[in-house]
Amino acid sequence: MPLHGELAEEKTPWVAEQLAAIDAAGTTEVADVQGMSVAVFTIRGRKSGKLRRVPLMRVEHDGAYALVASKGGAPEHPTWYLNVTAHPEVEVQDGTQRFDGVVRELSGDEREQWWERAVAAYPPYAEYQTKTDRQIPVLVVERTA
Repeated sequence: MPLHGELAEEKTPWVAEQLAAIDAAGTTEVADVQGMSVAVFTIRGRKSGKLRRVPLMRVEHDGAYALVASKGGAPEHPTWYLNVTAHPEVEVQDGTQRFDGVVRELSGDEREQWWERAVAAYPPYAEYQTKTDRQIPVLVVERTA
């Protein structure tokens, strides 16, 4: 894992519980959101430099994973989006598998293709987009060697 450093304490109780269950079982398969799978992305905080673990909806295609910065349709981006755009090196855990990757933000046709995949994996994303004036960012993490 290329990410080394202190792990920040998760302050959101339901997320902390979800991460504790994943750690105890050794797999993301024990956690879900509304019955849909999650993957865990370890990122570096842009201000603190601490590592943060973020469970997000599992949107996978050919070994690459989308990160959808929906924040439930809020008018602002989630904090993790600001962190990962500042520090694009991440670790991904899907099931028991872990790998290192680099994140890049998508645009144009590539974004639309991944947006369709994201909505197929987690249909509430479509509703979230109607709640906000911002275009919800879609990023992809691809494995590094």
